[in-house]
Amino acid sequence: MTQLITRWSPNKSRKRENTTLELRRRLAAKVYARTAAYDAAIAAHLNQAFRTADASPLPKSLLIEAPLAQPLRYGENPHQAAALYGRFHDYFKQLHGKELSYNNILDLTAATALISEFAEDGPTLAILKHTNPCGVGQGANLREAWDKAFATDRQAPFGGIIAVNRPLDQACAEAIAGIFSEVIIAPEFTPEGLALLQQKKNLRLLKAIRPIASSAPRDVRSVGADSYLFQECDTLKVTTDTLKIATRRKPTDAELKAMLFGWRIVKHVKSNAIVYVAEDRTLGIGAGQMSRVDSSRIAVWKASEAGLSLKGSVVCSDAFFPFPDGLIAAAEAGATAAIQPGGSVRDAEVIAAADERNVAMAFTGVRHFRH
Repeated sequence: MTQLITRWSPNKSRKRENTTLELRRRLAAKVYARTAAYDAAIAAHLNQAFRTADASPLPKSLLIEAPLAQPLRYGENPHQAAALYGRFHDYFKQLHGKELSYNNILDLTAATALISEFAEDGPTLAILKHTNPCGVGQGANLREAWDKAFATDRQAPFGGIIAVNRPLDQACAEAIAGIFSEVIIAPEFTPEGLALLQQKKNLRLLKAIRPIASSAPRDVRSVGADSYLFQECDTLKVTTDTLKIATRRKPTDAELKAMLFGWRIVKHVKSNAIVYVAEDRTLGIGAGQMSRVDSSRIAVWKASEAGLSLKGSVVCSDAFFPFPDGLIAAAEAGATAAIQPGGSVRDAEVIAAADERNVAMAFTGVRHFRH
């Protein structure tokens, strides 16, 4: 179908041209999308500007305006169409490598969220796979941090994501280059480190332009059924002042430091999550199991496979121990201290089991489920 419309030409003379119904439909969709985005921005601003102190943090309507950032080759699997929307490129700049995949983006944002927990710490390096950390280490430099993180699990990092909280230098780059990685994220790359890693054409190198913590603290998920879940991001911090020591024995300074180190990691492990740590490194990680005891068994097994001793370690649990068995298993594996939310109806039994084994245990009062 073809119709005539009138438009003004640059020389202000009236001119008649042909347009198709298909073109007019595309232009109408484009215009309404633009005006809808404008209205959504105004509504979001007014809701924020005029919110009262006692107002709910939850919006009455969920209004999301996110422009197309880039099309993707496919989604989680090749038969799924996918694209990236929003302001991703305000936060990350790709310096090298082929285009990012859907799974790369999920993994690298998870890695960035984890390493952001250590923004104020010394050199820290995290290795993730399928959004789960498989090793985190700290050292005098990033090379030392890499050695500790990689020692936790030498198999899972293949094809993984690496994130650091300091400029990535040549020494660390040389160590990382020894395995196949998908993505490396750093606040900066030294010229020598960048040049070395750019020799791997398929390795994606990303510079973190700004902390993702500066973005809107919200988490939105599609759950099907034309429905969405909305929540505030899990940004609550735990410090020595907020911990409640539940056992007769108080933790040593080293155990306390390990507790706070591990607590920031277990928060980013899929539930049920169990993490064994020393004060500057992970030793064993158990993720995503239906039983908390099974997660603990996997973490102990992973440490054994890596040749790492759990003697004197701290065990971290993202949710309370529902029964004493999880705490007992950790003590038998060598843990001398534990950190967990507390709040179980059997807390007294768990505390008694810890006291019997001279295990120091802290309650955070905060749960960190991650689904």
